[in-house]
Amino acid sequence: MDTQRLYDISKQHMWLPFTQMKDYEEAPLIIESGEGIKLKDIHGNEYLDGYSSLWLNVHGHRRKEIDEAIKAQLDKIAHSTLLGAANVPSILLAEKLVEIAPDNLTRVFYSDSGAESVEIAIKMAYQYWQNKGNDKKKRFVTLANGYHGDTVGAISVGSIDLYHKVYGSLMFESYNVPFPAAYRHPSSDAETVKQESLTALRELFEDRHEEIAGMMVESMVQGAGGMNVMPEGYLKALESLCREFSILLVVDEVATGFGRTGKMFAVEHENVQPDIMTIAKGITGGYLPIAATMTSEEVYKAFYGEFSEMKTFFHGHSYTGNQLGCAAALANLDIFENEQLVKQAAEKAEYVEQLLQELEKLPHVGDIRQLGLMCGIELVKDKETKEAFPWEERVGYKATLKMRELGMLTRPLGDVVVFMPPLAASYQELTEMAKIMETAIKEVTSLHAPETAGK
Repeated sequence: MDTQRLYDISKQHMWLPFTQMKDYEEAPLIIESGEGIKLKDIHGNEYLDGYSSLWLNVHGHRRKEIDEAIKAQLDKIAHSTLLGAANVPSILLAEKLVEIAPDNLTRVFYSDSGAESVEIAIKMAYQYWQNKGNDKKKRFVTLANGYHGDTVGAISVGSIDLYHKVYGSLMFESYNVPFPAAYRHPSSDAETVKQESLTALRELFEDRHEEIAGMMVESMVQGAGGMNVMPEGYLKALESLCREFSILLVVDEVATGFGRTGKMFAVEHENVQPDIMTIAKGITGGYLPIAATMTSEEVYKAFYGEFSEMKTFFHGHSYTGNQLGCAAALANLDIFENEQLVKQAAEKAEYVEQLLQELEKLPHVGDIRQLGLMCGIELVKDKETKEAFPWEERVGYKATLKMRELGMLTRPLGDVVVFMPPLAASYQELTEMAKIMETAIKEVTSLHAPETAGK
C-alpha cells in the first residue's frame, strides 16, 4: 500500500494509547517489520528497540522457536474458552509458572493484560476476606507515584495524578503511603527515606488494619512513576508489616518479571513471598497478550467449596488462557532455561551500569536509576539544585524524538528517559544505544539550557 495512504488512514481513524494525537500527526511512525532487536518502518528505516516495545520484548523480534510454537499450536486450535474447561497449553504453562515463581504461589488465573491481572488481584483480595467471613476488610494501600494499569480498579490503587486525576470520581479511595525515593528527598539518604516510609506504613496499619484488605506494590521498581528503585530491604520490611497486621501482600511483577531486573522475578532480590502476584509483558517474550494472577494455596482455598456457598470467583475474559499465547509463553520459558537468560541479563546489567556512568557525567543528567535492565535517566535543568526543566518544554519527549532520528526508539516518563532493552540485546547493541542516548541528550538539553552547553 502507498505509504502516504497509510499515514492518512492512521491520522483519520486511529486513536493511539497514551498519545496526544496531535503529537502523532506531527511526528508519525508506522512500524512494518522487525528482526532481532531492530524494528523497521514503512520507509525501510531501522530502529534499535530501546524500550522492548513497551517493556515486554525479551528475545527480539521473529525468534524462530516462538514463531514455530505458535504455528504448531495453530495447526491444532487457536482458541477455546477456559470458562469451565481447561486446555493443554494453559495447563502446561500453569505448571511451569508455579515451578519458577516464589514457593508459596501455587495457583494461576489467566487474563489478557497486566492491567487485567491487577484488576483480578484486587477482586480476589477483596473477596478473600468476604469468603473468610470478614466484611470489614475492604480497603487497599498503595505507594505514592505507583502505577498498576489503566482499568478503573487498577487506577484506584495507582497514584500518578497525570494519569489518574481526571477519573477521580470513578475511582474507589485507597490509602496512600510515601514511596522511599531518595533523589528529591531533602536528605537524599536512602536509609532515611526508607525508614520514613516504613514508619508511615506502620502507623497506617496500626490505625486501620482492621479495614485493609491488601497492600498493592510494584516489585522493587516503580516503572511508570519514573523508574524509582526501592532502597535495599524495603520490600522485605513491607512484607513483614503485612504479615504482622494480617494484610494480603499483592505484588505487581508485570514490568519487573521474566528476567528484567536480573532475577526471574524481582521479589527474588529480597526473598519476598507475595500472597498474590501479577505477571504479564515478558511472559510470552513479547509476542501475544497473556497475563496471569498467581496466588497462594491459602488464598485459593478461600474460594473453594460447594456452589451453594457462593464462594466462586465470578470473573473471566473471552480470551483467557488463549492457546496460541500459552504456546508462545512455553517456548519463551524454554529459551530462558536453555540459554540461562536470567544470568545473561544480570551480566549485561553490569555492563549497562558502566555505560550509563558516562551519561551521568552530562550536565543535565540529574539521576540515573537502574535495577537490572530497567533504567531511568532523569534530565534536569540544574544538576546542582535538581531543578526540573519546565514541564511544558517537554525536554524528555524531544530527547526521545532525537533518538528516533538517530536510530533508536524509546518513550519518556516526563523528563525521565526510559532505557529497557530486550534481554537478548548484544553488548555491541547496548553500546550503540548508549551512544545514541548520549548524543541526543547532549543536543536537546543544550538547546533548552544553553548557558551550560560545553560544560
